[in-house]
Amino acid sequence: MILSVSRRTDIPSLYTPWFFQRLKEGFVLVRNPMNPHQISRISLHPDLLDGIVFWSKNPAPLLKHWQELRTYPFYIQFTLTPYGPELEPGLPDKSSLVETFRQLADRFGPEHLVWRYDPILFTPKYDLAFHQDAFARLAEALCDSTDQCIFSFLDLYHKTERNMRGQQLAFPSPATLRTLMESMAESARRYGLTLQVCSE
Repeated sequence: MILSVSRRTDIPSLYTPWFFQRLKEGFVLVRNPMNPHQISRISLHPDLLDGIVFWSKNPAPLLKHWQELRTYPFYIQFTLTPYGPELEPGLPDKSSLVETFRQLADRFGPEHLVWRYDPILFTPKYDLAFHQDAFARLAEALCDSTDQCIFSFLDLYHKTERNMRGQQLAFPSPATLRTLMESMAESARRYGLTLQVCSE
């Protein structure tokens, strides 16, 4: 079993003590988001866990649990984008997150970290030139701490559309997207990163 922790909320950032208590007790109760009355009991017995995938924008709390984590196969999908607090409220400043990324790589090894640069969205502030520069700078900062970057472009699901109200979203042409991807690919090559799209 692959345990995904978690795409519904940022468990590594917000609920790390709870998660490790669940590992200790050997099970977790999961509510079906489409049917709140349906609750499943999932065993977390080590013999059943083939691996754990953490998804987070700020997995710094995992550093305190490095000894417990070493007993499981795992990796961390660390989303690190260059947006400001108007789009990503509640996060530490980005230089602090870069340092967290490096500390995690030093503690666990770069093979346990995947950098996510997603979603890529465009506004008058976050335009083509901004992303070209921001991606190159982050690639340089993280290249010794991971060998993989996953990216995607913004998909306007109903919930996303609601959350993005008030933002001046732009929808660039395919040619602009291609230009950005070529620039990102060049930066990835320069810094020894494998670039991969996410569900595009």
